[in-house]
Amino acid sequence: MGTIILGIESSCDDTSAAVLDDGKVLSNVIASQAVHMAYGGVVPELASRAHQQNIIPVVHKALTDAGVAVSDLAAVAFTRGPGLMGSLLVGTSFAKGLALAGNLKMVEVNHLQAHVSAHFIVEDGKQQPQFPFLCLLVSGGNSQILLVKDYTDMQIIGQTIDDAAGEAFDKCAKVMGLGYPGGPVIDKLAKEGNPDAFQFAKPNIKNYDYSFSGLKTSFLYTLRDKLKEDPDFIEKSKADLCASLQKTVIDILMSKLIKAAKDLKITQIALAGGVSANSGLRAAFEELHTKRGWTVFVPKFAFTTDNAAMVASAGYRKYNKGIFCDQTVAPYSRTII
Repeated sequence: MGTIILGIESSCDDTSAAVLDDGKVLSNVIASQAVHMAYGGVVPELASRAHQQNIIPVVHKALTDAGVAVSDLAAVAFTRGPGLMGSLLVGTSFAKGLALAGNLKMVEVNHLQAHVSAHFIVEDGKQQPQFPFLCLLVSGGNSQILLVKDYTDMQIIGQTIDDAAGEAFDKCAKVMGLGYPGGPVIDKLAKEGNPDAFQFAKPNIKNYDYSFSGLKTSFLYTLRDKLKEDPDFIEKSKADLCASLQKTVIDILMSKLIKAAKDLKITQIALAGGVSANSGLRAAFEELHTKRGWTVFVPKFAFTTDNAAMVASAGYRKYNKGIFCDQTVAPYSRTII
């Protein structure tokens, strides 16, 4: 065995624990929380309570599946933030207790950097991005373009000034009655629809920043006007609406990413975050390779959502640099990289 890192992720509504050996995944366990579906979004108090119930069995299963004991661990890496404070407190507190009991090093991890670090998970035959590279990080709460200079040196060069892409999907899905989370449902229906059936507003934001508020408003007004003409419009046009919405979101995301890549003359491009599971966005990245010749990196589906393998991967890189924290560390709900 090499350097074995236990990762803990509890930033939102997924409790996850993973074990990595010299950057290779030995186990990656995720407990999701279905309770939030009834409310159309994550309820922070319910999320933190579920984390308290899940954290011990999830960590136990991760260690068991990996075939290691606490005494085999070199360190425990945990998500410090950003995220829901109550949820983060559960993971942070557990990591502190385990580190004390097992005399382990502690490594605090930024959740957004962890998403990027999914690309640094060691797998046989897997190519990793070369520094510097650009990473489009898109999730339920974040839409950012990162200039990644090193494992621990990541600079935000563009980000949303209002909602994130994932939030746009969820909120538009909600007004169509598609439930929560909306992104996967929209992706599924979009495959059956015409992406050019409807035209929605695209923002004109300076530099590499994003905005999705205008798109949401345009989408809502389209539904309002069409429903006046036909009360069954949404049901009849659901697939076309989803396809057109998805195409618009992807066009917005890719236009700024391509502009940044051209301006900085960088042709190594990575994708990360929960929305990276979207089939249309993954296809758009493949086009960067086939049409422009750029080298693209798209994460496995297992590493797109919040998971502890990416946290352990980030922790492993920080461990190798001797970057640790102590028992005084506290979680944070918001931050920049």
